[in-house]
Amino acid sequence: MLLLLAEYLSQYVSGFAVFQYLTFRGILGVLTALAISLLVGPAMIRRLNFHQIGQAVRDDGPESHLSKSGTPTMGGALILVAIFTSTLLCADLRNPYVWTVLVVTAIFGAVGWVDDYRKVIERNPRGLPARWKYFWQSVAGIGAAVYLYITAGSPADTTLYFPFFKNLSWQMGPLFMVLCYFVIVGSSNAVNLTDGLDGLAIMPTVMVGAALGLIAYLTGHVEFAEYLQIPYIAGAGELIVICAALGGAGLGFLWFNTYPAQVFMGDVGALALGATLGTIAVITRHEIVFFIMGGIFVLETVSVILQVASYKLTGRRIFRMAPIHHHFELKGWPEPRVIVRFWIITVMLVLFGLATLKLR
Repeated sequence: MLLLLAEYLSQYVSGFAVFQYLTFRGILGVLTALAISLLVGPAMIRRLNFHQIGQAVRDDGPESHLSKSGTPTMGGALILVAIFTSTLLCADLRNPYVWTVLVVTAIFGAVGWVDDYRKVIERNPRGLPARWKYFWQSVAGIGAAVYLYITAGSPADTTLYFPFFKNLSWQMGPLFMVLCYFVIVGSSNAVNLTDGLDGLAIMPTVMVGAALGLIAYLTGHVEFAEYLQIPYIAGAGELIVICAALGGAGLGFLWFNTYPAQVFMGDVGALALGATLGTIAVITRHEIVFFIMGGIFVLETVSVILQVASYKLTGRRIFRMAPIHHHFELKGWPEPRVIVRFWIITVMLVLFGLATLKLR
């Protein structure tokens, strides 16, 4: 929106041409989303407290979590408001990739909102039944996959690229839609599983989102893409604005979500943010690098799969509790220690993932 206005005003004042630069609008996106989160956050928390929209805590989990019962949840709505407002202000709204990511984010956020609403307002512990949750996630995931496939402008848009190898790639054809679906839906649920401790999910999301923003900028720049020998995706650079908005909104939310949390993200935030990251990874054709950088999300998901499979097949549990962050809590690690160590691991994985851009 501001870009269109600046393009008109630059005819009269040359200084407005600065809005043409992606880096400038990315910085503006961070600051706008951060300001919205910090300014709106306190009022939102008071309103959630007033309406008694509090988190229900499982009684079979760590005892330290029992004191968190009643903490306001559905705070992810604050993140989404900040992301959407900042993106609509700072991004080029003529770019189809921007709208693809926003629509996917909105649908997954709506699914999470319904789930949270049923749990905390209607006091239904089941929330949105799993079959309906996955149905609507699948509708959004398939819709995005089909749209990206039919609008692909070059073979690179539907090719799977492998890090560390200059010439190793796979032109997937229609199978691209299958990969796209699993990346979007899988990453959405992986972030949701990670969101079990104060600030545990949001900081890795911010870090991975920032790295994806850099990747989007590089893949959308023909000279950088050629130099690094990564796919050039025309228009993908604009996604840096969404990644920047995600980073600013996430940091603003962390101000209130850091231990001990004043508000929880809820499914409305976790499902939406995971889908956002997955969609950007697919568009920029860096799905494998995304899995590396989001290793914590992968670990949390795999721990649940292994726990369920082991219990059904052998009647025994591998971990004291899944997802795995609860396992470490039950081993005696204080919650802040688990959180910060998972953050440190994410920093290392993100740096390793970014290093693959050059190690080819």
